[in-house]
Amino acid sequence: MTMERRALVRPLDLRSASDGQTIAGYAAVFGAAAEIGGQFREIIAPGAFQGTIAGDVRALIDHDSGRVIGRTTAGTLRLAEDDVGLAVEIDLPDTQDGRDLATLIARGDISGMSFGFIVTRQLWDETGDIPVRTIQAVDLREVSAVAFPAYDDTSLALRSLESARRERRQNNFRAAASRVLARKMSIDLRTRRLVSKA
Repeated sequence: MTMERRALVRPLDLRSASDGQTIAGYAAVFGAAAEIGGQFREIIAPGAFQGTIAGDVRALIDHDSGRVIGRTTAGTLRLAEDDVGLAVEIDLPDTQDGRDLATLIARGDISGMSFGFIVTRQLWDETGDIPVRTIQAVDLREVSAVAFPAYDDTSLALRSLESARRERRQNNFRAAASRVLARKMSIDLRTRRLVSKA
């Protein structure tokens, strides 16, 4: 499975204390339909992160694995699901990246969060004018403070839609084949009864 990324433009809160600075915000919001490349809508269901936020997740700058600013196992990144979505708190390191990020957030230059994930459970609904993908569970890999929040992985999600359609067609074919086989067996059984009565 391939990792996808989604972003959210939502105010980030910068808090200063004697022991350092912390940023807080949301990497995802539940129930809000997002247009993905004009191809479909995507909704993140409450509970989608529940099975993964206790894992080893990293906080990055712009999805760059060389710019780590927090980690759940180190206690410098805290994740929680609440009524709104995936809440994120990052204790910024006293590094050049940490100090620069604090300045950029304070100035309003960086105003978004994003997250990298692999979908582990989803539901596609194609009954409306445009398909709707409901993400029910993910394997969360990272959260990032980003300069350009954007939904940039449309092609990956579209492949997921095609896969769901293919699976639905295969299931329909199997169900039809089972009905045909059941019908043949029923006719065969009736034929045997008639022959045995004669």
